[in-house]
Amino acid sequence: MSDVTIKINGKEVCVPAGSTILEAAQKLNINIPTLCYCKDLGCGVSNKPASCRICLVEATGIRPRPILVPACATPITNSKVEVWTNSQRALNARRTVLELMLSDHPKDCLTCPKNQDCELQKLAAEFGIRDIEFKGETNKFDIDDSSEAIMRDLNKCIMCRRCETVCNKVQTVGTLTGVGRGFSAKVGTASMIPLADTSCTFCGQCVNACPVGAITGISYVKKVWNAINDPTKTVVVSTAPAVRVAIGQEFGFEPGMPITAKLVAGLRALGFDKVFDTNFAADLTIMEEGNELVGRVKDFLGALKAGKSAMDASLAAKLPILTSCCPGWINFIEHNFPDLLDIPSSCKSPQQMFGATAKSFYAEKLGIAPKDLIVVSVMPCQAKKYEAARPEFAPNGVRDIDYVVTTRELVKMLREAGVNLANMQDDKYDSPLGESTGAADIFGVTGGVLEAALRSVYWMLNGKNLEGDAINFRAVRGLDGVKEAKVEVAPGLTVNVAVASGLGNARKVLEMVREDRSRFQAIEIMACPGGCINGGGQPYLHGHRDLLDKRMKGLYTEDERKVKRLSHENSDIQKLYKEYLGTPGSEKAHHLLHTVYHQK
Repeated sequence: MSDVTIKINGKEVCVPAGSTILEAAQKLNINIPTLCYCKDLGCGVSNKPASCRICLVEATGIRPRPILVPACATPITNSKVEVWTNSQRALNARRTVLELMLSDHPKDCLTCPKNQDCELQKLAAEFGIRDIEFKGETNKFDIDDSSEAIMRDLNKCIMCRRCETVCNKVQTVGTLTGVGRGFSAKVGTASMIPLADTSCTFCGQCVNACPVGAITGISYVKKVWNAINDPTKTVVVSTAPAVRVAIGQEFGFEPGMPITAKLVAGLRALGFDKVFDTNFAADLTIMEEGNELVGRVKDFLGALKAGKSAMDASLAAKLPILTSCCPGWINFIEHNFPDLLDIPSSCKSPQQMFGATAKSFYAEKLGIAPKDLIVVSVMPCQAKKYEAARPEFAPNGVRDIDYVVTTRELVKMLREAGVNLANMQDDKYDSPLGESTGAADIFGVTGGVLEAALRSVYWMLNGKNLEGDAINFRAVRGLDGVKEAKVEVAPGLTVNVAVASGLGNARKVLEMVREDRSRFQAIEIMACPGGCINGGGQPYLHGHRDLLDKRMKGLYTEDERKVKRLSHENSDIQKLYKEYLGTPGSEKAHHLLHTVYHQK
């Protein structure tokens, strides 16, 4: 592609032909405001519908006379183009566009969930807007909080269509679309039905993409505070792996730096009776899921030995086994691939395993009724709120997990209480649900669950541990959307594995499985691109997707610094099986730690 040289505000810049004016301006470090534009919503998908018009600039060389054009969507095709980003005409147009948006936008900034994270609010401040000249009719939509996970307030929708793009092109869920025309046009569900009645997976990527408060997570923070201050309740909290490498950036730590010990101290300062680690349950998951994988592989080998074809043997052994840690992904397969519902692992997610163990084993140790033990989990995810509310995870009407708080919400709780993690002394998790291994830490990044499982599956099959660098299954690491590898799990026994992150990539892999059930023996899928480090409840990236790489490296750092890096070496897990569960896959373990899935 040939290069062209143009002028922007009198400065020359050379860019490849076809580049947008916005890209050329960025090369000169000239700021042009944007709202609908987003360079990368995940998996390399961009959003530039040029719908908001806040990036208008004045240009010549495109038409015979100077015109206003959207910088994000106007390609540069010749060297005659000259652009003014700060002409009076461009500035007046932008201000008018912004004032028109604000004229149909609620004025509840102080109580909006996106307060201080809202891009529209930020632009209004930058433009110095103190009064709205345009007054008149405003849209009035009912707020949709039907899902218990995600809230939609279309009164705040600015029609940027970021959520629609990430839902349809990145996640391929297809829940959101443009609805209506003209003044009443918004992005909503088909026929404007409640979100809970759609195929939404509640992954929360739309929440991350929305520049305003039109799509947010449903908060249970007030209920958590009430529980903490209720003397009749014992309140425990557990933290997901990905939280420890994301929350620090909100308190001045280097992005991606694990601050586990300070996070524990911060939670204790909030008043929780015990602070535990969801990583404990991640190790527990590996014991159950690894046992399940070994059983299915042995069934597969037995079927082959009996003369069955690889396809028939895979069908008989229910291979490939699919990880079941991610509720967004599980919701996706229930809606879109009901014919494959026999192959996901029957294991509950680490969150639900933790809740089930706490409400039984731990409650019995304390001598209290499960209903009086309030279990709070801190998660990087909105789908975890939906998962906690699933009826199958409320035996006898008592939920395994009472409340889910996202990383972003925990930041607000800490600030409300005047707790600065940077000033906290290091602290340790409580026992007996607080010990974890390095294998559990990497659950938070794509490929981590599979790698953790392979480490213990090797031990289950061979009776000995992997040593040295062999413990690191680097073939399944990295932020690529789909990864395939061949892994030797025993002498002469190689299994084909795959890893997918982002539901669009999950769809590709599941289509492969539909075509050939014998292609893979084990598959890990995470709903969010990159895994939980990019969950729908994590601190916003604000376009800095390099933060995902830093969070990923932070989790591998946590893994490598641990003395124990194999889930089966967790002494608290060993004690749990010895005292309570028996063996992996036992009747009691299956009753507490496993579930079934249903077509939706």
